[in-house]
Amino acid sequence: MSAINLQQLLKRIEEVEVKALEAIQKATNSAELTEVDHTFLSKKGQLTELLKSLKDIDGSDRPKVGARVNQAKAKLEESFNVKKTQFDSLALEEKLRSESIDLFLPGRRAVLGSLHPITKVVTEVVSIFRRLGFELSEGPEIETEYYNFDALNIKADHPARDMQDTFYLPASIKPGVLLRTQTSNVQVRTMKSKKPPIRILSPGAVFRSDYDVTHSPMFHQIEALYVDKKVSFAELKGCLLFFAREMFGEKTQIRLRPSFFPFVEPGAEVDVTCMMCKGKGCRICKETGWLEILGAGMVHPNVFTSCGYNPGEVQGFALGMGIERIAMLKFDIPDLRMLFENDIRFLKQFGV
Repeated sequence: MSAINLQQLLKRIEEVEVKALEAIQKATNSAELTEVDHTFLSKKGQLTELLKSLKDIDGSDRPKVGARVNQAKAKLEESFNVKKTQFDSLALEEKLRSESIDLFLPGRRAVLGSLHPITKVVTEVVSIFRRLGFELSEGPEIETEYYNFDALNIKADHPARDMQDTFYLPASIKPGVLLRTQTSNVQVRTMKSKKPPIRILSPGAVFRSDYDVTHSPMFHQIEALYVDKKVSFAELKGCLLFFAREMFGEKTQIRLRPSFFPFVEPGAEVDVTCMMCKGKGCRICKETGWLEILGAGMVHPNVFTSCGYNPGEVQGFALGMGIERIAMLKFDIPDLRMLFENDIRFLKQFGV
């Protein structure tokens, strides 16, 4: 190819460059800019077509043409990117203007399910007694007769044992072993392994052969034990009053009625002001104004002796309650069996 043709080719490259720059500057939106890219810079664009003309010129002139095309292409791509950035920024600003954000809109809560009412009550009871210095202590649900009965002053011929001689393991597997009927076994095991002072709280599942509106063959208890050199019944009453007011409200009153439990002496049934009628009398409290919630008393000397303590040197009180009973009163649940039916509609009422 002659020198004249080379100059014509270089001039043609310059013309394409100028035309492309003008098209980029005149583009008013991303669509027009994309069309410029397709016309001049794509694989089938005009600059690429000019590169195909290299085969028609002398070999010594090809580097000049190639360098000029690359120079033009770099300049166009830089101009193109600047324009594209402008359009992208404008599009983002327009989107932000059109999509207003309500900064006061409440956040969306993660769906975590619902805490079971029994779990809620256990957590609250534990929290209350922790403030009185009690610590958690646990024990086995499968227990021997000694820890479940004998050490608690409930001998084999004791009348109180009749309603609790329930779920035993077959004698062929292991004689004298049953599902515990109360969490008092934890108190015995703790006293046998530690010296006073002791201040423990023992929640857990227990088992008895009852099943009706207010009883279940498996339910939950939580018991408290305080043992030291000098512990009085007045301290027990103060502990009970603090618990009742923290659980049911600051105006709640308590009433202690003498009662018999083999492992305490003296013993008492503990009533609280009916939370439905505030003590005025209603169908829930049978017009008495009081609701029974737990049993308590001073630890029996025979229990101390069974655990290796000298009843002349130590004193203590114990109290125990059914968690389901507290839950039914606190949440106005009419049937205890609803707590174990796993009905999601029931559980959702209690939230997280």
